[in-house]
Parts: sequence; structure tokens; C-alpha cells
Amino acid sequence: MNGATTSGELRAHNRVRLLRAVHDCGATRTRSQLTRDLRLARGTASVLVAGLAEDGLLHEEPASGSARGRPTQIPGPHPRGPLALAVDVREDAWELAACELGGRVTVLDVRPHDGTPEGALGPLGEAIRAHGARLGPRVAGVGVALAGPVRHGGLVDIAHLGWRSVDVPALLALQPSPPAPGPSRTPPGAPTPGRAESGAQAGGTRTPGGPIVGNDTAFAALAEARRGRLRGVRVGLHLHVDFDLGGVLVVGGRPLDGAGGSGAEFGHMPLTGGDRPCPCGATGCWSMDVGANALLRRVGLAYGGGRGREQAEHVLATSEEAVAANAEALGRGIAALVNALDPEVVTLSGHGVELYERAGDHLLAACEPGLMAIRRDHPPEIAGSALGWRGSLLGAMESVFDEFLTPEGLDRWR
Repeated sequence: MNGATTSGELRAHNRVRLLRAVHDCGATRTRSQLTRDLRLARGTASVLVAGLAEDGLLHEEPASGSARGRPTQIPGPHPRGPLALAVDVREDAWELAACELGGRVTVLDVRPHDGTPEGALGPLGEAIRAHGARLGPRVAGVGVALAGPVRHGGLVDIAHLGWRSVDVPALLALQPSPPAPGPSRTPPGAPTPGRAESGAQAGGTRTPGGPIVGNDTAFAALAEARRGRLRGVRVGLHLHVDFDLGGVLVVGGRPLDGAGGSGAEFGHMPLTGGDRPCPCGATGCWSMDVGANALLRRVGLAYGGGRGREQAEHVLATSEEAVAANAEALGRGIAALVNALDPEVVTLSGHGVELYERAGDHLLAACEPGLMAIRRDHPPEIAGSALGWRGSLLGAMESVFDEFLTPEGLDRWR
């Protein structure tokens, strides 16, 4: 039951359902298909679409290849409709994009940074404010993915960059704007009533008046559950490989974030028998053997501090020995997690896709001996992400639309 007790509440509930369905399918299904999917009466669907179009939330286009007569319509994002500003902050650069309902991404800005909190987040905050001012009330919110554990309140730790308890919302300085006359649409950075007040997100956290901040692996897992190979999977394991390794369990389409919000840290478990001290403070972390830093170390190149992306990509493309060692360490760790967590599917993003494509035989050969007999009889599928490097950005987008696609969110838009 949806809990609606009045006709107004039922209408608000169905508006959210319809917009959510359009968003989740990537704005690819016709009005008739959506009507059947949602078990709506045709008249009800027509009224809902008309109202959402009038509110600047949906716009219909004729389906390509429609037969003569009345064309089949596909509901999609309104040209002046809501946008999520999504950011992927990696160790050496950040990418800022505007995302429409349905998931289409338009990259607005990409910049390298010096690896310091101020050098990364100060210019990013300026860019978000500038684009937010240009886009105005279309901005439904801001989601930011970061390459480290994020605690409730938006505090991030990125050990190999020396970031410790960095207050991301404070450095981004996205303060609420005073209310403007006219429609009561929320400007970027403004508080979001309803479930946003609790600070709990699928893979992210926000403070009132600030952006939604989340771990890049958790956001990549959220996107994989919505738009990739974990869609419809009850229990999945997602691993994201960049300079080092992150991982998170996905249950019922939602990454498990832990009591303090920083649960996506399988890379800091001693899964491969190593004894190197990790910048995180632990010893023998799995991420010391998997990722770009491990590739660089393997061939004797300088690593750490977010340096060496181009060199690591060259090693990944040319050194079979370094790639095989990386893939074998990845496979051994996957075996341990499969034994513990029993996922149906294991997905890999970032460099994990390339490791699987280039050295999948090494990965599987290292994984199989570590599996319990009951796991070996029915091993989970291991697959590269369908989203590539875009997963973290798309997950940041999803966190914004999760807040917006509520009755409260739509009320603020009108």
C-alpha cells in the first residue's frame, strides 16, 4: 500500500511513480508501455502526463518509426525541466555534469587539481555556484562522489592524499540562497525537506543546506543497481578500481553504507596476505595490491598522492606481468568476499573492467582455489560494469533524483 488516504495524495503518489518510471527507463518507453507497467487507467495516465507537462517536468516526443495516424508518444525530460548537478572527484581531477530526468549527461567542466582539499574543492565550489546561477531554478540538487570513505555530515578521509576529516560541504561553500519571487523551486545547495533532513541517502550523506556527498564506489554501485548489471539483482558485490580499490555490498538495489556512513571499504581488508603498511593506518590492505598505484609500484615507477594516471594507463596497456599480478590479487580478494557475502553477481568498474578484459583468465584462476566448495559449485557471475568510468557520476545523479522524486520534491518545483 502507498499510504495515500485522499485523492490529492493518490495523485501526488502517481505523479512520482510516473516520473520515476520515466527516469529509470532512460526515457525510452512509450506512454502506453508506462501505463501498462504502472497499471494505470489510460485516462489517468493522460491526465498525469498533461499535468506534469504543464508543470515543466515532462515533454512528449513522437516515437521514431511510428505508424501513420496518431503517433506513439514517449514521455521524457522537459527542455526546461529539473537537472541534477553531479560531480566525480577523483584523486587528480574532477568532472562536473548536468543530468536530466532519464539520465542523459552533459559534461559542464573537467579540471585537474593539486590533491589538496582546498585545491580540489575550492575551485569546484566556484564552478558549481557559477553553473547553478546560470541554470537557476532548474537545479534540483548537487551530488558529489569522492574517492574515500565519507562519514555522516560530509566528512571525507582520503588516506593516500592525506585528507583527514575534510568537511566537504564547508569547503564547497554552497550556501542556501534567499528565496526569490515566483515559483518556490529550491536553488542549488538549499535545504531539502522530507527524507533529506535525516541525512541518510543510498550511498551518500547530506547536511541541511549542503550537497549530497558520497563515496565513489558506493555511488558507482548505486548506478550499477539502477542502470547496469546489478539491476534486479537481490545481493550483489560491486568493486571500483582506480588508484586503489573500493568495494560495497548491494542489497535490494541499495549499497550498504554502515553505521557511520563509511561502509564501502573492502579495499582496506587484509585479503591477499600482504604486509605493506597502508596510508589508511592498517597493514596488508587489499588495495595495496590492486589498482593504479599497485601497477606503478610493480614496474618501479613513482606512485601515490594521485600522481601517475597516464603512466598507469600505459602500464595497463603494455605490461602483461604487472596486469596479471593485479588481476590475480583482485581474484583472490573476490574469493574471500564471495565466501563471506554470497553475492549473486560481482561487478567491476574503473580499471576493474580493463583488468577483467585483459587478464580475466588470471583473475578467475586466482579466484577459484579460494572459494569454498559450496561456492565453487555455483560461483557468482563476475562481469565488467555496463557503465564504465561513468558510474560514480551517475550514482551522484541518482542520489539527487532520489530526493527530488518525492511528493515533497515535486511540490517545491511547482
